[in-house]
Amino acid sequence: MISRLQHALGRRFQGRVLVFALLTAFSSAAWADPVAPGPNDRHIAFAVSNLIKHDHLSRHPLDEEISERSLKMFIQNLDSMKLYFYQSDIDEFYKSKDGLAEAVRKGDVSLAYKIFLTFLERVDERVKMIDQILSQPLDFTIDEEMIVDRDVLEYPRTPAEALDRWRKRIKYDLLVLKADKDDGMAGQEALDKLHRRYHSFARRMHQTNSEELLEIFLNAFTMSFDPHTSYMSPDTLKNFDIAMSLELEGIGASLMSGDDGYTVIKKIIPGGAADKDGRLKLEDKIAAVGQGEEGEMVDVVDMKLNDVVKLIRGKRGTVVRLSILPADGSGMKIIPIIREKIELKDSEARGEILQAGKKPDGTPYRIGVIVLPSFYRDMSGDRLGIPNFKSTTTDVRAIINDFKRQGIDAVVLDLRLNGGGALNEAISLTGLFIKGGPVVQVKDADGLIRPFPDPDTDIVWEGPLVVMISKFSASASEILAGAIQDYNRGLVVGDRASHGKGTVQSLLDLGQQLFRLPNSPSLGALKITMQQFYRPDGASTQKRGVLADVELPSLTSHLDIGEADLDYPIEFDKVPPLGFQRFDDVTPDIKERLRALSRQRVNSSEDFAKVLRNIARYNEQKARKSVTLN
Repeated sequence: MISRLQHALGRRFQGRVLVFALLTAFSSAAWADPVAPGPNDRHIAFAVSNLIKHDHLSRHPLDEEISERSLKMFIQNLDSMKLYFYQSDIDEFYKSKDGLAEAVRKGDVSLAYKIFLTFLERVDERVKMIDQILSQPLDFTIDEEMIVDRDVLEYPRTPAEALDRWRKRIKYDLLVLKADKDDGMAGQEALDKLHRRYHSFARRMHQTNSEELLEIFLNAFTMSFDPHTSYMSPDTLKNFDIAMSLELEGIGASLMSGDDGYTVIKKIIPGGAADKDGRLKLEDKIAAVGQGEEGEMVDVVDMKLNDVVKLIRGKRGTVVRLSILPADGSGMKIIPIIREKIELKDSEARGEILQAGKKPDGTPYRIGVIVLPSFYRDMSGDRLGIPNFKSTTTDVRAIINDFKRQGIDAVVLDLRLNGGGALNEAISLTGLFIKGGPVVQVKDADGLIRPFPDPDTDIVWEGPLVVMISKFSASASEILAGAIQDYNRGLVVGDRASHGKGTVQSLLDLGQQLFRLPNSPSLGALKITMQQFYRPDGASTQKRGVLADVELPSLTSHLDIGEADLDYPIEFDKVPPLGFQRFDDVTPDIKERLRALSRQRVNSSEDFAKVLRNIARYNEQKARKSVTLN
């Protein structure tokens, strides 16, 4: 792959002198103001486009179809509800559509800046319109509607049309604020909240730097090939590594930008430094951040959340000082906290034993429930050979062994909110429930098919098994659920089908791809779809997902969040099935009997009756193209 990239980039990269000359052209820390491309933009765009051209699963050429898709997605990412741009802006942008993909291949991303600068102008204009609207009484007795279907909407053609659209939008926002069950607002309070909301949005947009803008633009380009190929900036890549390892170093608090410019404490992670210290409280506001036990404090009011987070994170054992405006209204205070290693336990496997039904002897069944939010793996620990590094399979194995010591009758593996993760973890975790054999097949762009077997023939749980899925269950979740179903090892229960993501991505560090040096510049990474996976029986899960053996009524089944609902997904196909030994745990007769019993419970359950009513109401609302404003 590297050799192909170097060939694509030309012989310029082959000489040591030229490599070091190029290194001096890269900046790993400073990014230019968004009025002009950053110093690394051209090289990153160049590398991303050439890697996709040669290594993407689809082998789609960098043609005019990709150009049109990219432009459409970039504009939509900036202005999804057509509230900011005029139609004349769009017409002007589309004059540059032809050759856009080829321009990106040459490292030219100037169109992104042209579009974004126009966007900032329109944001400023709209904020003035919003202030004008909020300063005048709004008439809620008028019988009028606001279009909410983006495909039906057109861009405004004149300032008068834009003003009228925003007048309706403000009316809608005010009605929503008033109707909120927990936070119902009326009068001046609601008006003030909207004023802060849209001024805060404008401020954040103006704080966008070239690294962030490049990421938005290149993702519009990469996602024109499929929904899961993306460019990660250096900051995004760091956050991705944290999510996979479930570890970071800091104070252990989740933050959010408030409409008033302050950074707000939204969650304190149990067991983290802030939790142990005890002085930080939910809804406290951070006004300034200082490094060490004394010295200058940096004002962070109106600072981007990402920049505030950078100031607060740091090496364990070091001190960070926070200037806090307490939520209880007491005076400003400075709280020093010693940073620690934080384990993100909310994303790791957790288990509990529930009792349900009755055995023939009258005692309740004991069900071991494992909730698994993601397939995580400490890639750094694995790469460095650290013993007992953090992984999904290790944690679930420990939970099951604990269940067995306590005496359970069945295991339920809950993957309903599991969007995937590490492929090797999906394979090894499936192996805890089968006695060897293929778990998944993977096919690359050249048509080469490779089976991935269970790496361990030992089986940790041989008893009854249920895998719960929803439309949010994707990728690695579908590998496990599909294999368990193919082997007749367990029952798949939940939404009609899982998400339908049947593709495999590889993470390519752009600095390493270009230079192959120990200290290559930090240029982010390309997460690129290079393979498609297939179940042991040869069927792909792509766009179709894993079908539940027993379907339960669920609102998520009706949401437009599946792979087939996304833009430009890879198509479904099949490969030859593999030979494997099926279990006899789940037979067709058992499935049909369980479906019949499930239907009886659903029909007699008031809880499911409420779910069905919610589904009917949602489908009715989804079919609407507009909403009333009185």
